[in-house]
Amino acid sequence: MSDYMKSINGTQINYYFICKTKLWLFSHNIQMEQESDNVSLGKQLHETSYKKEKEFLIDNLINVDFIKNKDPIEIHEVKKTQSMEISHEYQLLYYMYYLKKEKDISNTVGYLNYQNIRKQIEIELTEEKEEELETVLNDIKSIVDSDVPSPKKSRICRKCAYFEFCFA
Repeated sequence: MSDYMKSINGTQINYYFICKTKLWLFSHNIQMEQESDNVSLGKQLHETSYKKEKEFLIDNLINVDFIKNKDPIEIHEVKKTQSMEISHEYQLLYYMYYLKKEKDISNTVGYLNYQNIRKQIEIELTEEKEEELETVLNDIKSIVDSDVPSPKKSRICRKCAYFEFCFA
């Protein structure tokens, strides 16, 4: 992994699949999530659903919701709804990729936990997914290094913490 790629966090991976403008703003320290009711609800869900589990912050960069030390090692990510499943999947894939490339931990399996609907989805890091992630990481670098992308209005914008910033 290049030095730049070692500075990308899971939130940036998630935002890449949701909105390039949001990705750019967040990456330039324009952060509005602390004001968001949706973000607060997500944190509350995690705290009440998985009280016994503890978050892991790895290299001050990767914030895994919880890990189970089994064979293989289970990496869990807790989400509120499935509506952004592709962004959730790639965020979790990135955590497994990071552990493999930076910590030499490749015996992992990922799980997306959708507590509100009591659903768990298993995610596996394949060679194909690694190649896709490397493309995503390079795209993120290009987006962050360029001018702010113009916002593109979609159905999810109204719930976004950046809505007024983009469309006011």
